[in-house]
Amino acid sequence: MNAPLNRTPLYDLHIKLGAKMVPFAGYEMPVQYPLGVLKEHLHTRAQAGLFDVSHMGQVKLIGKGAAAALESLVPVDIIDLPAGQQRYALFTDEHGGILDDLMVSNFGDDVLYVVVNAACKEQDIAHMRRHLAGQCEVVELTDRALLALQGPAAATVLARLAPAAAELTFMQNAQLELAGFACYVSRSGYTGEDGYEISVPSEHAAELARRLLAEAEVEAIGLGARDSLRLEAGLCLYGHDIDTGTTPIEGSLLWALSKNRRPGGERAGGYPGADVVARQLADGVAKKRVGFIVKDKVPVREGAEITDANGKLIGQVTSGGFGPSFAGPVGMGYVATEYAAVGTLLFATVRGKPVAIEVAKTPFVPQRYYRG
Repeated sequence: MNAPLNRTPLYDLHIKLGAKMVPFAGYEMPVQYPLGVLKEHLHTRAQAGLFDVSHMGQVKLIGKGAAAALESLVPVDIIDLPAGQQRYALFTDEHGGILDDLMVSNFGDDVLYVVVNAACKEQDIAHMRRHLAGQCEVVELTDRALLALQGPAAATVLARLAPAAAELTFMQNAQLELAGFACYVSRSGYTGEDGYEISVPSEHAAELARRLLAEAEVEAIGLGARDSLRLEAGLCLYGHDIDTGTTPIEGSLLWALSKNRRPGGERAGGYPGADVVARQLADGVAKKRVGFIVKDKVPVREGAEITDANGKLIGQVTSGGFGPSFAGPVGMGYVATEYAAVGTLLFATVRGKPVAIEVAKTPFVPQRYYRG
C-alpha cells in the first residue's frame, strides 16, 4: 500500500482556487491552476506569482558552534556568513557526490536557518542530527509554511505589507511582520526573477496567501510553471540535474564553492569528499553539466540520450522542456567534457530520431535578481 500523501497548510485554498493536484515528494501539490502553465509562467515573468513551497524542509541550527558545525558538511563559507545574509550550499558525501542543495541564512544570535528540498528532507535532517550532535541543536520547524512571491512586481506588492521588504537586496533576509504575522523573509527564489521566500506560521499561511493573492499583480502559480521558470533560469533541480552521482565540479557549480574552502584557501577542505573535489579541480572531470537550445523546435525531455555527429553516445539530458519566455525548447544535461564548449553542435535522441541541439550559456533568459 502506498503511504497517504501529506498536505500543506494551503491545500484547501488550492482546491478552492481550482488547482490540479498531483503527487510530488510525498505531498499533494498544485501542478497548475485554471490559468494554465504557459500563462502562469509568463505572468510570473511580467508581474508576480505566488507559489506554495511548504513541502520543503525548514530547520534551525541553534548554538555557538552552529556555523562551524554546518561548515564541516558543506564546501561553503558558513563561519563568516554575516547576520541577515543567506547563502546557497551543498551537502556532499565522501565521494564528492551531492546529497542535496540547500539555503542557509544567518539569523544572528547563534541561529542558522536552513531550507532543504522536500524529497531529501528526512535524510538531510538525519544527516545534520548525526554529524552535528553535541555541537548545536538541530530543530525541524514543522509548524511553518513556506511561500514564494516571485516576479518584477514582488517587491512592490510585499512593501505594501512591510515597507522594509523593499530594502532587502538579493540573498538578504529579515524577520518581518506581514499582515500581522511574524515571518522569515529572504529576497531570493527559484525563478531567476526578483522575489521573496516567506516562512509563515502554518496556521496563518492561508490567510497570508489570500492577502497576497488579493493584490492585482499576483496570481497563484503551480509546480509546472515553477519548473519551466527555473529551467529557463539555468537552475538545477535536485534528483535530476544534480545527485550523488555528480560532484559540484561535474555539475558546473564551482561558483557555489567558497574561495576560502577551495585548495589554497584559509579553511580549505574539511567537508565530506573534499579530496575528490580538490583532485577534480586540479585534473578536470570527464563529464560536465551544460545548457542547450534545441535547433529543430522539438521538445527534448529528461532521459534523452545525447550523441555527437557520428552517433556516438556522449551524454544524457537531465532537464528539458519548452521555455515560454525563451520562446523555444531548452534543456540541461551532462556531456563528455570535450563536447561542453558553448556552440558545440550535438544531437538528442527523441523517439529514435536525432534532434539537433547546441550547447548554450545559461541562464536562457536574463536573471533579474535585485542587487541594489
